[in-house]
Amino acid sequence: MDQAIEIPLPDSECRSRLFKLYAEGLTLGAVDLPNFVRRTEGASAAFIRELMRKAALFAVDEPSDSIQDHHLDEAMRELVIDGGALTQSLLGFKSNPTANGHDH
Repeated sequence: MDQAIEIPLPDSECRSRLFKLYAEGLTLGAVDLPNFVRRTEGASAAFIRELMRKAALFAVDEPSDSIQDHHLDEAMRELVIDGGALTQSLLGFKSNPTANGHDH
């Protein structure tokens, strides 16, 4: 490889569009999307894609089959906390103070 190109992390508007893109074909319940857009500050498109994929897997195990806030919370916990620094590095996530929970 003779050239490396740095792609900047998506801003909040772009993260919102990414959530909508990766939700295509999925059933979203009453998801507080602005909350997750805020909580994924510092996340790459790959991180958001994996977050939606994991949330969909958690939702499949429930009768409603729709993605809810708690599915996205569980996916965030798995990626950010359980996955640790290696997962964050591989998927492109720079921690921020509100990524692990809600700010009140």
